[in-house]
Amino acid sequence: MRNKIVAFIVLATSFSGFVHAQDKIKGKVLDRWNQPISGAQVSVVDNPLVKTTTARDGAFDIDNVGATKIIVDIPERGQQVVDITNSNLQELEIVMAYESESVNRGFGIKQTVAESTAAISKAEAKDINKRSAFNLANSLFGNALGLTSLQKSGAKWEEYPAFSIRGIKTLASNDVLILVDGFERPIDNITIEEVESVSILRDAAAVALYGFRGVNGVIAVETKRGKYNSREINVNFDHGFTRQRSTPNFADSYTYAKALNEALLNDGKSPRYNQNELAAFRDQTHPYLYPNVDWFGETFRNHGVSDIYNINFRGGGSKMRYYTMLNLENNSGFMKEPSPKTSYKTQEAYSKANLRINLDVDITQTTIMKVGLLGILEEFRRPGLNSDNLMDKLYTVPSAAYPVKTEDGIWGGNATWGANMNPVALAHARGFSKGHNRALYADIALTQKLDFLTDGLSATARVGYDNLAKYWEGSIRDYLFASDVADMSTGVPTNIDRFSGGKSGDDASFDRKLDSELRHFNMVGSIDYQNRFGVHGLNSSFIYSYDRAVANGQHNTLFRQNFAGYFHYDFDRRYIAELSLVASGSNRLAKGGKYAFSPTLSAAWVLSNEDFFKASFIDFLKVRASAGIIHADNIPYQNYWNQDFGGGGGYPIDDNFGGGGGLEEGRLPVLNPRKERAKKLNFGVDVSALKGIVFTADAFYERRDNIFVSSDGATSAVIGGKRAYVNAGIVDSYGFETGLTVDKKVGQVDVHLGGKFTLAKNEIKEQLEEARAHDYLRRTGHSVGQIFGLQAIGYFVDQHDIANSPTQQFSEVKPGDVKYKDQNGDGVINSDDEVAIGYNTQVPELYFSFDFGVEWKGFGLSATLQGVGNYSTMLNTKSVYKPLVDNTTVSNHYLENRWTPETPFAKYPRLTTESNENNYRNNTVWLANASYLKLRNCEVYYKFPVEMISKLNMSNAKLYVRGVDLLTFDKLDVGDPENTGVGYPLTKSVHVGFAIGF
Repeated sequence: MRNKIVAFIVLATSFSGFVHAQDKIKGKVLDRWNQPISGAQVSVVDNPLVKTTTARDGAFDIDNVGATKIIVDIPERGQQVVDITNSNLQELEIVMAYESESVNRGFGIKQTVAESTAAISKAEAKDINKRSAFNLANSLFGNALGLTSLQKSGAKWEEYPAFSIRGIKTLASNDVLILVDGFERPIDNITIEEVESVSILRDAAAVALYGFRGVNGVIAVETKRGKYNSREINVNFDHGFTRQRSTPNFADSYTYAKALNEALLNDGKSPRYNQNELAAFRDQTHPYLYPNVDWFGETFRNHGVSDIYNINFRGGGSKMRYYTMLNLENNSGFMKEPSPKTSYKTQEAYSKANLRINLDVDITQTTIMKVGLLGILEEFRRPGLNSDNLMDKLYTVPSAAYPVKTEDGIWGGNATWGANMNPVALAHARGFSKGHNRALYADIALTQKLDFLTDGLSATARVGYDNLAKYWEGSIRDYLFASDVADMSTGVPTNIDRFSGGKSGDDASFDRKLDSELRHFNMVGSIDYQNRFGVHGLNSSFIYSYDRAVANGQHNTLFRQNFAGYFHYDFDRRYIAELSLVASGSNRLAKGGKYAFSPTLSAAWVLSNEDFFKASFIDFLKVRASAGIIHADNIPYQNYWNQDFGGGGGYPIDDNFGGGGGLEEGRLPVLNPRKERAKKLNFGVDVSALKGIVFTADAFYERRDNIFVSSDGATSAVIGGKRAYVNAGIVDSYGFETGLTVDKKVGQVDVHLGGKFTLAKNEIKEQLEEARAHDYLRRTGHSVGQIFGLQAIGYFVDQHDIANSPTQQFSEVKPGDVKYKDQNGDGVINSDDEVAIGYNTQVPELYFSFDFGVEWKGFGLSATLQGVGNYSTMLNTKSVYKPLVDNTTVSNHYLENRWTPETPFAKYPRLTTESNENNYRNNTVWLANASYLKLRNCEVYYKFPVEMISKLNMSNAKLYVRGVDLLTFDKLDVGDPENTGVGYPLTKSVHVGFAIGF
């Protein structure tokens, strides 16, 4: 009897467990890279009150109420409906598909890739966080399709890139609109850790709702927010070892002295140094009289260091979600430490602290509040009064000029180069300057569901306020400088004379100022409706937005506002149409013409949802098209509609008829002005295949007309004065973009491959260009920024060659000067012989990137290469390509490639100390191909097994070694294609770090 009772209990328990299992739907949610998603909300379609959230490993279980479909909703990332009718309810694995990812249209409009008709590309946080950059701006090289990002040089707090979307499109401003959480804000100080994603809005359908500011494209940044019913703590640390790259290599003093003598002889002058002096430079027998100073080596050390500390807290419950981050960054630059130590720091140093708090609060079931706060404190220090343009001095002063210090310890200097020219003295003895930046970015959004009026209706109000201020302070000092000059005619220094200058730095001057200030207020109000009626889907919004920015100074208050209507309709999730109607206003525009109306229409066809579509390897296929008119508030200058008057200092009339007063008529006013207009067309396709391959492609065309251009070229000079601007400029731009990513698992190896490619060309169709003597001189018909110059055909060999060649009118020519092609055959070389050479120097026509990654049992390797093509630069850097003129130094590269009678086919013309108008003008000698391919980042890492770190209550742990900008492949012999002028050298770095999650 006892055995029967036991058997019954076992059977009853098993049956009870079976029934319980059937009462729950269990599963796991993964992203399309097979990583678990925590904090996602899972709910039943027919019963939204039945819901749960995913755990840290992506697992969930939800009550089975006879559900046939469930919804997986990941805030800020996307939403996917899953049919579970034929699924094994005890082991449901949901992989978020590409077409279910969110698309950031802005203004609270929520869409997935499947629903969108716009050309919008996206870079996820995992794509961005690979460069150990101090800010988001320097993390976007090659990461987002359609975005061109070019590095600029500068101190650590100044080295921000230049952005463009789909190349150059106008003769006016090509600046893109940058948004952070829907508000226009800079991304220079946004840290990588706080970013969820970056979207690039490229066509008319994508940018229509942003009015005037969206005409050139939009970079939309979404920061991280909280998660449902979860708790995360993440700690990151990164230490970087940084080096300067592509620094110039200037001649030593002996080589410089010989080069200067050669240049003077070429100019028909006597040499500067005799043989004894040359020997003294060469042998360094008298280093204080005949020095040999490596100014770069004396000013800079070999390395810099950086540190990034980050801790963030993310999670929440069912009613409130939070994301809080504290980020600290420090950088110590390349200045050599002074010896002996000074009473103040002379190192270029930078530090920054970011504190972000994002809160989402469900005040009620129908009222949702979102709050975002970001506080930023920055401090940076550098020597002296902006270092008195230190880099320019390093490119100017020769190694033979004077010693760093005289033998008795006074800073080196002389009358030839004057005060504040000794680079080491500028770095160590000029005092210091310090900057302080403070910024507060705050925004709040309140959404009220109005389902009691009709299902799907809601209203949202958003307000943003930014307050930024930049302060400078500094203690500026003077210093004494001197140098000794000797007579070396006998080979022994005699008659030593001292030159002295400057003054003592004992009395330092202190100054402080408000460098800049900005107060920015944004307000957005919208009424939104979203619902489905069987196979019909409708999403519409009526939006009002207002933007007010006030900067310090006069005429620096800007107002803009938009009234927009947005309508989205889909039939059976197969055929989609969208219409945007926007009226935009700006106080930059003339009275009576401050508003413009911009319509946009777009459509998409999801072929993969058609019954006839049988390609089993295609998971998703959509074609789309858009067309629209977008206006811009680009203007030629402030108050362009009024007559301009200036000082009439040249007129001999004033109140006392004594001369020197009066007014002078300036530029004539613009009559009947119109607004710059962009007519945009786009055709695109989005494909996902084989559960891991995503392909997208777009072809685009844009005509920009009504561009303000000067009428000087179309109006007779008889009228006198400056002619008015008119809306006559026309530019066409066109091209295509394509991107491909492959994410697959091969055995135990996760493999990622990706590539992006953009071709963006443009052509000036009209700009009221003045009449030209020859068609080849016309800039119209070429791209914006097209280089024009003379076509070099060699160098003059001797006087006979000069006498038998066309006369070159720029300056007197000598053997070794550049010889040019006579384009029009008139026997004279002048500006009428200029032709289009190379490409433009602003934005490359080709921009591309390749990235790959492999991971096996936690060990991983990833890398990104990014490059450009159809891009030119003019090599006009002083001393490097224009040596010895105005007492500058000379590069070894130039010396090795200069013209001499023995090297008639050299790369560069003869040495000269004169400002040679013939040689140093735009011509093909100085034209260079600026195309490049760079290894932007390369990382080797190890992720510790969950089984190991879970014992320490960790959810993830990663160690890495990362290289940034380690390799560059280009066509230049000297310098970097992104930095060919006089400026701070670009850097390369190696980083070690870890990331831990709890």
